[in-house]
Amino acid sequence: MKYSVLVLFLVLLFSCNNESKVEKEIEKIPIDFEMIRFDKEFANASPVELPKLKAEFPAFFPKQYNDSIWIEKLTDTLQNQLEIEVIKTFPTDGILEDDLVPLFQHIKYYFPKFQTPIVVTTTSDVDYRNKIILADSLLIIGLDNYLGSEHRFYEGIDKYISKEMKPSQIGPDVAETYARLYIKPPNKASFLGQIVYYGKQLYLKDIWLPNASDAEKIGYTEQEYKWAEENEEYMWRYFVEKELLYSTDPKLGARFISPAPFSKFYLELDNESPGMLGRYLGWKIVRAYMENNDTNVQQLMVTEADEIFTNSKYKPKK
Repeated sequence: MKYSVLVLFLVLLFSCNNESKVEKEIEKIPIDFEMIRFDKEFANASPVELPKLKAEFPAFFPKQYNDSIWIEKLTDTLQNQLEIEVIKTFPTDGILEDDLVPLFQHIKYYFPKFQTPIVVTTTSDVDYRNKIILADSLLIIGLDNYLGSEHRFYEGIDKYISKEMKPSQIGPDVAETYARLYIKPPNKASFLGQIVYYGKQLYLKDIWLPNASDAEKIGYTEQEYKWAEENEEYMWRYFVEKELLYSTDPKLGARFISPAPFSKFYLELDNESPGMLGRYLGWKIVRAYMENNDTNVQQLMVTEADEIFTNSKYKPKK
C-alpha cells in the first residue's frame, strides 16, 4: 500500500513539474497585437465626425446603409446607455489583454503557425449569437455581450444563455472560436463523432486556458458542473443502454449537444440537468484518450472519433 502511494505521488510530482516547465516556456513567447477599441471611438463620436469615423473604420459601415442610420444610432439613448455600461465594465485595454495575451501564447505554443489577430472591440446590440467573430486577421469582440450574467440589459434572455454573458467568458469563447480552425470535422454523423468533436474543443481549452475552471470552459455554472460530475456514470450507462453512441438520429444534437436549458433524457431528472451533456462526455473521452496514449495535440485534431473512443479506455467516475 505504501509503495503504491509513493508511486502515485512521484507520478503526480513529475507531471506537475513537467506542466510547470511547459508553462514557463509559454510565458516567454512574445505576443504583440493591436487592439482597436471601436466601441470607445463610436461612443465618443458626434454626428459631424461620422465621415472621419467611416473613413477610419470602413468595415463597420456597410455601404448599403444610409448615413442617417448611423447618425440616429450615435444619438440613440439606449445605445448611449449600452456604451456607458461597456466602458464601465471594460474601462481599459489591460482587462482584455490579461485574458488574450496568455491565450494567444498558449495557442502559439501548440500551433506555431498561429498568427496573432488585430483585436477590435465593439457593441452589437447584444447579438449574443455572434459574440465573437473571426474574419481573416480580425478578431471582433462584442463587449456588450459580456456585462455580467445578471445585467439588466439581459432581462428577457433565457438564463441558460445569459449565464455565459460575463467578462470571464471572453477567454473561453475566443478559445472556442480558434479551436474550430484546428479540429477536423467528423466524417460521420454519428452521435459519438459529434460529442468527440466537441470534446476536442474542450480539450484545447484545457491546454490553452490552464487558469480557467472546468465550468467556465464548457459554459456551466459551478452547480451545473457539479451535477455533471456526480451523474457521469448514470449518463454514460444511459447512452450505452439506449445504443446512442453510433446513432445518426439528428434529434440527439438538440437533446444533448446544442446549448439548452437542460438535457433531454426524457426522465424526471431532466429539469435538474444542464444542457450540452454530450459535449461533457465527449470531453471526458478525449481527456482519457490523451492520458492513455502516446500522442500529441496536432495528431488528436485529425484522429477519428472511433479510434479515440476505442483507445481511450474511458470509464466514467463512480
